[in-house]
Amino acid sequence: MNKFSIAKSILLAGSVVLMGGVASAAELNIYTTREPGLIQPLLDSFKNSTGITVNTVFLKDGLAERVVSEGESSPADILMAVDAGNLVDLVEKGVTQPVTSSVLTETIPAQLRDPKGNWFALSMRARVLYAAKDLDLASFNYEDLADPKWKGKICIRSGQHPYNTALFADYIAHHGAEETEKWLAGVKANLARKATGGDRDGAKDILGGICDIAVANSYYVGLMRSGKGGEEQVAWGNAIKVILPTFKDGGTQVNISGAAVAKHAPNKEEAIKLLEYLVSDDAQKIYAEANYEYPVKAGAAADPIIASLGKLEIDPTPLTEVVSHRKQASELVDKVGFDN
Repeated sequence: MNKFSIAKSILLAGSVVLMGGVASAAELNIYTTREPGLIQPLLDSFKNSTGITVNTVFLKDGLAERVVSEGESSPADILMAVDAGNLVDLVEKGVTQPVTSSVLTETIPAQLRDPKGNWFALSMRARVLYAAKDLDLASFNYEDLADPKWKGKICIRSGQHPYNTALFADYIAHHGAEETEKWLAGVKANLARKATGGDRDGAKDILGGICDIAVANSYYVGLMRSGKGGEEQVAWGNAIKVILPTFKDGGTQVNISGAAVAKHAPNKEEAIKLLEYLVSDDAQKIYAEANYEYPVKAGAAADPIIASLGKLEIDPTPLTEVVSHRKQASELVDKVGFDN
């Protein structure tokens, strides 16, 4: 069985059929942990402008393992994932390859891409502060979450959730492990309830008077206020104001969705062409509006709901450094009993 016969079998297993079993030069294949529906308008637009058809295989889990098992016969051209940690994991498991593109390096801030060109951010979400509308608060530092003035007033989801371990890892990058442990203990002491639930529960609990502030992701504001999260959540979204916190010596912590070119990509040239398209003005606008995320390209339009939150000053800490501290951040969460 040759390489392309194997590719046909693999893609059939992933519910994608390549006509004749061979991916032509006018096709490329994405393996993605992100719901394909979020990016389908972009892929359709890309096909209309280039003639290149993009096939998608959705893998909720086991992306790296799938590509490893396929080996050199893998038909995957692009690997797409949410969370910088997942992208770094793909590199560490040897399923990506470095690419050189002036379009990508000139468009995407250095801290939001792999320094060796193995992966690139395509959109961002910020770890922000939800606050009661009547609260006299216009700015905030992450460090202030441990201030005793907030005792019994903070809501947050589990400290072990990736959204929070990323924030805590960034805190380690700024202040070191010892100070982060003290800070986490201080935040725990200020909780209004157990660290649990989801980010949108923070807004719900502010409306319910359980807490005054909550730590959550920016894109949920768009989902709530737009009604896409359900009619009940419109009230949650409208009950809060959103503040873009910063580290005292940095900016706002962000995480990303991004992509890499697969190690054995049969259509590497087309794959790079798609990544370059995804950071164009038009594509960034579509990408950002699909899930209320921030574009990575400076000057590209965000959804009006997200744009109304204010100017985002991205923390300069490279995401590769943040990811390197995640294991330690997780250990500190357990050490201080954050979720207990």
